[in-house]
Amino acid sequence: MTIRVLLVDDHAIVREGYRRLIEKHRGIEVIAEAGDAPSGYEAFKKLQPDVVVIDISMPGRGGIDLVRQIRQREPAARILVFSMHASPTYAQQAFRAGARGYVTKSSSPDLLISAIRDVFEGRPALCPEINQAIATNTLSDDISSLDTLSPREFEILRMILNAKSTDEIAAALNLSPKTVANYHCEIRSKLGVRSDIELVYFCIKKGLIAPLTAPGSA
Repeated sequence: MTIRVLLVDDHAIVREGYRRLIEKHRGIEVIAEAGDAPSGYEAFKKLQPDVVVIDISMPGRGGIDLVRQIRQREPAARILVFSMHASPTYAQQAFRAGARGYVTKSSSPDLLISAIRDVFEGRPALCPEINQAIATNTLSDDISSLDTLSPREFEILRMILNAKSTDEIAAALNLSPKTVANYHCEIRSKLGVRSDIELVYFCIKKGLIAPLTAPGSA
């Protein structure tokens, strides 16, 4: 049986590379590609792939919200997140949204292939990097307030950190600006910060975004 894969990533060159990698292996076929969350969702509805491989960081709605949307439509959907983010918070939010696997883009090509097969067979798939990060995070006594955010709240937080305006977020998520503003306030309340400046510093400290460095600095 051939595993039919839908690949969702906003970089065409990256998708082409992954397609070639995946299709070198017998029994796996990329049946469609999508460059953003809305087209990925439409492709899922139309084609009903066996496994959806989704990036997190995309223009507009990101991968975590797409995972949530697909699982709302099809609770049995098999989804693998394939992301540059090695933070355990991203992985935990992806699983909370309904993903069944999480592999970083720094992982070996063979690991991506085995993860696709594992997710197809109903087994959870984690790369060693994320597995260790989650284990360390779980054993820590410092439970992050980020864990209290819902997948929708986390997606809005990600878009805020990407400098998206309230209107842009509302348009991408099909929400009213007032609803987005309410989410924004709730996120700050849950994270215990009083302003967006504090929010950015909090997320830098938690490893969600990299700190800015001065030009010419090491």
